[in-house]
Amino acid sequence: MAAAYAAADLVVSRAGASSISELQNLGKPCILVPSPNVAEDHQTKNALALADRGAAVMVTDADAPHELVDTIFSLIGNKEKLATMKGNISEMALTDSDDKIVEEIVRIVKEKQQ
Repeated sequence: MAAAYAAADLVVSRAGASSISELQNLGKPCILVPSPNVAEDHQTKNALALADRGAAVMVTDADAPHELVDTIFSLIGNKEKLATMKGNISEMALTDSDDKIVEEIVRIVKEKQQ
């Protein structure tokens, strides 16, 4: 995937948390197609969190068959929009999330020991 991401000017992806985290850390403009087959429609919420900040474009799974290709071509042809999306998604990245997770675990463990 590293080579594919490196070569991509635009990524089309589902909207799971891990995928979004990777896209944010790589600063990749993306079209998110949330899976409708997940608990509590959380992928739509994930996709909207980015789309509402201009960091991604969301296409619903139901709309993808007739909208996705046109959306891809309209974005690929708009370098300014891609640059804006790249900046916006990069700003959302949590590059030190592993440290934050460890800090939270340590805090919880210390709290339980008291």
